[in-house]
Amino acid sequence: MQAFTFTTTKTILNEAGSATRLGELCKDQGARSVLIVTDPGIRKVGLLDKVLPGFASAGVKVAVFDETEADPSDVTVLKAVDLGKAHKVDLVVGFGGGSSMDVAKLVAFLAAPKCSQSLPDMYGVNNAKGARLPLIQVPTTAGTGSEVTPIAIVTTGATTKSGVVSSILQPDIALLDAELTLGLPPQVTAATGIDAMVHAIEAYTSRHKKNPVSDMLAREALKLLSANIITAVKEGGHVEARSKMLLGALLAGQAFANAPVAAVHALAYPLGGHFHIPHGLSNSLVLPHVMRFNAPNAAREYAELAPIIMGRECKPGTAAKQAEHLIDWIEDLVMEVELPARLRDCKVPENFLGKLAADAMLQQRLLVNNPRDVTEKDALDIYRAAF
Repeated sequence: MQAFTFTTTKTILNEAGSATRLGELCKDQGARSVLIVTDPGIRKVGLLDKVLPGFASAGVKVAVFDETEADPSDVTVLKAVDLGKAHKVDLVVGFGGGSSMDVAKLVAFLAAPKCSQSLPDMYGVNNAKGARLPLIQVPTTAGTGSEVTPIAIVTTGATTKSGVVSSILQPDIALLDAELTLGLPPQVTAATGIDAMVHAIEAYTSRHKKNPVSDMLAREALKLLSANIITAVKEGGHVEARSKMLLGALLAGQAFANAPVAAVHALAYPLGGHFHIPHGLSNSLVLPHVMRFNAPNAAREYAELAPIIMGRECKPGTAAKQAEHLIDWIEDLVMEVELPARLRDCKVPENFLGKLAADAMLQQRLLVNNPRDVTEKDALDIYRAAF
């Protein structure tokens, strides 16, 4: 057996309604002053309203940074760090989607009393070194899996993104409360759900660091996600489906944190950078086309996943046939959950595809994990297929 290392978040709390005990949970970690990192939408819909009183009851001071935007910028990260330092916080909570949780990871490191690194020092793999503040993550979408990954993505220019990958960023506690996801709009539920499926599929086919543990998690994640995504989208108040989506996203996060993602994400990032298309939707737009490109090298893995994802709809056949059937099924799923299926539907102009392809090639950190080598011409062909 090939040697591998597997790491993940130390504690996972999966319980509907558990977010109301967040203040007490922070106190149990020894916290006296906490920074919650979230976004304006979370504040507006009142998801924190039932959470904040628990901090007063626990005798824990709390400050809230609610300026996190989609694809958070380095400026946003540093503003949150300044707030954390001003309040002398000793624990950080990420409360929201992947953007809020990513910012929380970076704040937990940069606001630590003995931190001597700057944010640019951290970009890349294993460049963040030292200690961080305790970190609790509370996802309000079932998608990114950021609550169990050592990865944070930052927008560093007008259209470019940089990643920070370091075991230092691995959260201490992930709190899954399905009640926090009940108000998600159908399109957000759909896009984040497919995002989680992408994480599991890419982890299962990753060229590097794929291992039996990540494979097991990816399979279970896809079983939960594929069986519940339509119910979660069409019956938004279905707590059981929401809970299974949250757990599926977490398991997918554990998988890709150890067997990293590849070309789907590499081609999705420029769509977010240039056109501000939400990350989950960006992944959804290119997923079937990247899978078709990868199929000559990943047909066996796709065929192994086909019965897990499709259930009784999976038909017998060669690995190549099952892979193609799976890709067709995913395209049908995108239509079923009513997501845009083409780049043109998201107002991406055809004459911009070349620029997208060139930018995708900058994501070598991800492309090296793809089961098939991707050239700039290949990337352009995939974007054309998705157009």
